[in-house]
Amino acid sequence: MTNWTKYGGILAAGVLSTGILTTGLASAQPTSSMAASGATCSIKVGSVTAGGDHRMQTFATDGAKVVDKIVAKDIYPDGQVRLSATVRFGAAEVGGDAHTGPVIMGSTMYDTSYLTPAGGGTVSQKQVTRVGPGWGVYRSLDRSTVVTATAQRDTEYSLHNDGTLYRRNVTYKNGVPSRQITGWQSGYRGVKAMTLISQTATYDTFLMTLTSGKLYTARLPLAGGHIIPGVVKQVRGSTWQGFESLVAAPCGPGTLLLGIDKDSGSGYLYHVGHANGTATAITSLGKAKGTFTDPVYFLWKNFAGQDLAGE
Repeated sequence: MTNWTKYGGILAAGVLSTGILTTGLASAQPTSSMAASGATCSIKVGSVTAGGDHRMQTFATDGAKVVDKIVAKDIYPDGQVRLSATVRFGAAEVGGDAHTGPVIMGSTMYDTSYLTPAGGGTVSQKQVTRVGPGWGVYRSLDRSTVVTATAQRDTEYSLHNDGTLYRRNVTYKNGVPSRQITGWQSGYRGVKAMTLISQTATYDTFLMTLTSGKLYTARLPLAGGHIIPGVVKQVRGSTWQGFESLVAAPCGPGTLLLGIDKDSGSGYLYHVGHANGTATAITSLGKAKGTFTDPVYFLWKNFAGQDLAGE
């Protein structure tokens, strides 16, 4: 993958027991979490269209659509992308905007990078680099990237069809990424959708909907042995099964969450306060005024953007 910026390649409850997650739309209880935070936030929702384009829809907390644009056309073959992790973007050292992130097409993973003029447009220096086969057995993919003044960590998570969640470290040599499994945790068979909501130096946290309608958080430490001692907490007990995709962005002391119901082509916004099990404050912000009929959704995250801090 092309190295355009300072760091290589990327461009500037209790402990879970096996089976705990195997088992209409969410009706979040109104709370004062949004008002108390004083937060004014937005979320950049990415998608891969059926025609292989990269699209961005930006929503404010009132659900109004601020931006709806095709960032780049024909990045992938029509109808091939099955999963996408977060795509990071921002000013490149060579000028314009750089964009980067992994996808899965069929059973093969690819690392993607390309340049556009600032704000999107004609694509140049596109690289869709084959990582390898064997990814057809996974049903979710995301990457947590944390950049400091001196270092960068990239941790990928993928959920296997058998309910095992895998953690991989992504490292770079001469701008070329390599992946190594550093841990796994079983028991996530009932997960329907998941999204990263918190990143720290020692752990990442995901918010997960279950086919049973329950809503959970899973805190996954970065250190330790191969068996990840994930700490899972129930947040809500019902009504969240309608969402096939979740996208989250930082918003004050919490998270701006978009739940996407692909059956109706609708998206619903929530402010999720600092994650604390069933005491977590969730404010329903209403229906997002956009269209949600693309096959694959992800978060657009600016290189200089705030890290997620929902827990």
